[in-house]
Amino acid sequence: MNSPKRYDRIAFVASAGVEAQAALAQLVELYGNHDPEEADIVVALGGDGLMLQTLHRHMRSGKPIYGMHRGTVGFLMNEFSTNDLHARLAAARENLIHPLLMRATDVHGVVHLHHAINEVSLFRQTHQAARLRILIDERERMPELIADGVMVATPAGSTAYNLSAQGPILPINAPLLALTPISPFRPRRWRGALLPNTAYVVIEVLEGDKRPVAAVADHDEARDVRRVEVRSDKTISMRMLFDPGHSLEERILSEQFNY
Repeated sequence: MNSPKRYDRIAFVASAGVEAQAALAQLVELYGNHDPEEADIVVALGGDGLMLQTLHRHMRSGKPIYGMHRGTVGFLMNEFSTNDLHARLAAARENLIHPLLMRATDVHGVVHLHHAINEVSLFRQTHQAARLRILIDERERMPELIADGVMVATPAGSTAYNLSAQGPILPINAPLLALTPISPFRPRRWRGALLPNTAYVVIEVLEGDKRPVAAVADHDEARDVRRVEVRSDKTISMRMLFDPGHSLEERILSEQFNY
């Protein structure tokens, strides 16, 4: 008698792209398709944008998420194949991801709570640079940052917008967050900081009426914010699966030698 497979019930989700939809049709014909609520695992077909959407949608479910690249950017995805998917899923390695929790208070005193898997970013809303004050664990570390903005990035997000802003690449298992400025004007040579992932980060907006600022947690935005608090939410653990030899840790390591 054969032992049951580790992931018998698969839920497939796909982006709207032609490649992703064709892959969805192929895989559903081969393996069926279960409702995500009843499935053992969710398989996402697309690019990193779809992976982020899928992680957000199933953030509290505890279900493992496995992505296959059928989109544009595929840093968070495995290679696409229709062959023996059950065996691939059973052999995959698991990475636990903790999201950031953003608590942003706007000019009207309204509090916006959102989670971010990649980063929480603050951006200037007009042509004028933002003036920001940064506190770490309730201690002022930078009385004034004049810049287009600033972000707090997770290891999983360190190769996304953070890397484009010249921020550091973090190993996926590093207990760190990256605090990275966006086009800093003053102090001009400040390149950011590495923070422990237990840090409580507070960013206060100075001259908010004259220099309005928006806060974004991945794709959720709050405008005209006055105070943004960011911390890692250890109550949520998302399970991402990668093929052996292609783990997120290996991808992040390889990216540092890709020049």
